[in-house]
Amino acid sequence: MATIKKGLHPRNKHRGQYDFEQLCKASSVLSEFVSTNAHGNLSIDFSDPKAVLALNQALLKQFYNIDFWHLPEGYLCPPIPGRADYIHGLADLLVDDKGDILQGKQVKVLDIGMGANCIYPIIGSQSYGWSFVGADIDPVAVKMASLIVKSNKNLNPFIKLRLQKDKNSIFNNIIKANDKFSLTMCNPPFHSSMEQAQMGSARKVANLNKKKNQQTDLNQQQVALNFAGKENELCCAGGEIAFLKQMATESAQFAEQVTWFSSLISKSENVSPIKKLLATLGANQVKVVEMAQGQKVSRFIAWSF
Repeated sequence: MATIKKGLHPRNKHRGQYDFEQLCKASSVLSEFVSTNAHGNLSIDFSDPKAVLALNQALLKQFYNIDFWHLPEGYLCPPIPGRADYIHGLADLLVDDKGDILQGKQVKVLDIGMGANCIYPIIGSQSYGWSFVGADIDPVAVKMASLIVKSNKNLNPFIKLRLQKDKNSIFNNIIKANDKFSLTMCNPPFHSSMEQAQMGSARKVANLNKKKNQQTDLNQQQVALNFAGKENELCCAGGEIAFLKQMATESAQFAEQVTWFSSLISKSENVSPIKKLLATLGANQVKVVEMAQGQKVSRFIAWSF
């Protein structure tokens, strides 16, 4: 019996250990990166960005019927199980009178900062049939996400993309006068500088190397390759708390057009000040939902007016 990953949402398709034999059948490209590890199990080198990209391509093919998915060099390559958990956690907020989850294109979701990977619209549309608007300030990210959508016929009916031309705005210029959204979601930039982001990446690489019982001296360029991400994906002035405060403040302007606003919160110390701000803004419902993948604990906050 497959080992169940602790903490993942019950509806998450990635709760079991990766079945690399099946994944290689779904995407033959993955095969060149798979080998037997020290425990006698098939695996990949998770510090190799090309291997992680190939793994994601296989997961998206096997579980979401995505034939084409690629990223420009240096753009964020997301861990799919954790991204799926956010989607499933949000789905629990959208239930009818019988307690059944709302599904179908009438559920409209806005993804703030969908990135070149377009991962949340992919998972949400293929899991629940929701329709998405993906927004980003990076023209390259919008162009790549658009290519992914156009290249997969099962995504075309569900996903529209918008470029945020005002880098000082989040919802303004993106939510149009006639828009109505059931949900907004966001994985905000949580570093205040690229230096801070690179330090975080260095820690990740060091932890991976400890697990492999290796000692590797990686310079910053190698770190950037292993844990990719452009500055706008990782950083904003004032870090995560500044972004969340702006999002909360702007959300009050669109209270009549959105049922639930939400965002991931990386740092637990940011939960309390955001809850206090939302109270002053008049939010009548605020929920904080914790998610876990192994030892890692994350959370999202959701609010409505």
